[in-house]
Formats: sequence, C-alpha cells, structure tokens
Amino acid sequence: MFKRRTESSTPQQVVITPTERVTSVLGPGITWKGDLTGSGGVRIEGAFEGTVAIKGLVVIGQSGRVNTSTLSANSVIVAGFVQGNIEAEKLEIRSTGHVWGDVKVVSFSTQEGAFLRGKVTMEESIDIAEEFDADEIEMAAELDLDEDSEQES
Repeated sequence: MFKRRTESSTPQQVVITPTERVTSVLGPGITWKGDLTGSGGVRIEGAFEGTVAIKGLVVIGQSGRVNTSTLSANSVIVAGFVQGNIEAEKLEIRSTGHVWGDVKVVSFSTQEGAFLRGKVTMEESIDIAEEFDADEIEMAAELDLDEDSEQES
C-alpha cells in the first residue's frame, strides 16, 4: 500500500558549468576576421574567418559560417557551416550542420541530415590547453590581474 520513494524518481536538475554557457555572440550579419581565443562560451551566427581556440563551448548557429585552419574547443556544436579542422573533447553536428575538414575528438555525435566530409579520429583524451599559445595565456592572465586590481579599488 505504501511505497518508499526512491531518489531516482525525483527530477534531476542539469548543472551547467561556466564553460558550457554562451557568454559571447557574433550575431547574424556580422563578418569578423582574426583570431578568437579565450575561455567561456561563444555562439557564431555571422561569418568568421581565422583561428578559433576556446577553452569552453563553441556553437555555430544555423546562420553561422566559419572558415578556419583549426577550430579548437572543449565542446563544439555545429548547426551551420564549418570549413576547417575541428579538435574538441565533444563534437555534435546537428541536422543542419555541415563540416568540411578533419575532426579529432573524444566524443562525437551527429543527427540525421548532418554532413561531414573529412577524416574522424577518436582519441582517449584531448588537452585543449595545448592549443593556446604561451603569449595568449600570459596576456589573458594579465587581463585577469588588471580586472582584479580594478575590483579591489
């Protein structure tokens, strides 16, 4: 008559870490050329040409177009177009996504209708930090120190 509730019957709340949230957006209609580096989450809905090295999440939206030698991030979701190689711990190509380039990943998934022309290499682990240039890491550390000193003032 009476049943003990188990913990599994309660809904599980999904916890999103800061590296899995989008904190910056390149909107539709915007074209950007250069290097995109840092940490956090980036969503590209416009056109980007250059290198991408993000310690976090990169989302290429349906209207997003990326032309890169290498896109490197912890997690990558492609719903738009990427021409270039991708290195990520986790890659998801959505049904509207198109990738022309080689892929090196730990975890890989696609939806029906997704397009990939290139070689897929599965690795046990990928250290995304290796993709960052030492000068970029030093510059990011200096920016953090500048922000910390401003907050203390």
